[in-house]
Amino acid sequence: MRIYIRTQGSRVVQEGRHLLVKKGEDTYHTLFVEKLEQVVLFGNVELTPAARAMLLRHGVDTVFCSKNGRYQGRFATPEPKNVMLRKRQFALLDDQAFAARFCRAVVAGKLTNMATLLMRISRSRNRQEPSQKAREIRALLPPLEETSEIASLRGYEGRGSALYFAGLPWGLQDNLGFSRRVRRPPTDPVNAVLSLLYTFLFNRVYAAIRAANLDPFPGLLHAPDYGRFSLVMDLMEEFRVIVADTLTLALFNLKILQRQDFVVVPPAPPPQTADDGQPHPDVTADPYGLMTRVDDDPGLFDVPNQRMADTPEQADQEDGRGKPAVKLVPEAFARVVENFERKLATEFHYAQEGRSITYNEALTAQALMFRKLAEGALDTYQPLLLK
Repeated sequence: MRIYIRTQGSRVVQEGRHLLVKKGEDTYHTLFVEKLEQVVLFGNVELTPAARAMLLRHGVDTVFCSKNGRYQGRFATPEPKNVMLRKRQFALLDDQAFAARFCRAVVAGKLTNMATLLMRISRSRNRQEPSQKAREIRALLPPLEETSEIASLRGYEGRGSALYFAGLPWGLQDNLGFSRRVRRPPTDPVNAVLSLLYTFLFNRVYAAIRAANLDPFPGLLHAPDYGRFSLVMDLMEEFRVIVADTLTLALFNLKILQRQDFVVVPPAPPPQTADDGQPHPDVTADPYGLMTRVDDDPGLFDVPNQRMADTPEQADQEDGRGKPAVKLVPEAFARVVENFERKLATEFHYAQEGRSITYNEALTAQALMFRKLAEGALDTYQPLLLK
């Protein structure tokens, strides 16, 4: 069971063997900790020391997000005990042949999924523009198979993503101001939902990787960097289209989300300028020095971007700084959470094992596949493909 606690000003307290979600004297939920897999806290939600100890004792993945859904951090669960597996993961960072095979499979899977969704859009909307973008994406697949340089593979992914987001707006019945991917901050309702769903997906992939006793830091497609969960971002790529993007289209096209479900927040004023011409922050705006209102900082906590290669042109495409931010109202936020859980509970035929599983189970299955690949039990990583 996974629980999302969004009521601002609420607190989680221990009562006997259970946890209670309370606000004032009112009790909103009773949580049976032995059934919990993950608890996600949004914004101003207090966790008492006794409740914290119970969650840690039972190994419940406890995630902290801003009230608007930006990832902030989580309780550290016990480190994987398989030292040899972790050693193997780090050794593979220097195995260029292994890295190229894995990255090629992930990029090919992502490009294929993007092209498949665009072709669906083309057929359902009777428009040629999405199918043209899909053909251009598929044209990237043959040269991809001949490439062994990881930087080049990242370049193909970047080109494919640019084509994909140019065609994705055709999948929406209404014009919602969405024309490209903008995330810092999101400047239209579609980008706001995409960012939120990518955050949820990031958390689930992280949990799946830890369940497979893998280290989440040493990735291959996303270059390892200080504090970057590179493996999480690697294994997340094939699920972006399948889970988050298709769900976003459904939420808007089925009118589960509409314009009135969003608010526009004006950008912060530009920083003051010192005598030497260098900008400096207004210290009166936050007298406690980043100890208040961290939820309102659009860049303080965020899920890593879609792209692996950070060129200035790509940064410009995803940068919305200086523009009004679009955010979900609390009631709409709850509907997104509900439908995200419903999406992950959907069953499909998992060809790799010849059986039906849910998308949530597929996250763990793909993480276990990577583990087998790292251990040498498998030769090829098979990404999940949209059917």
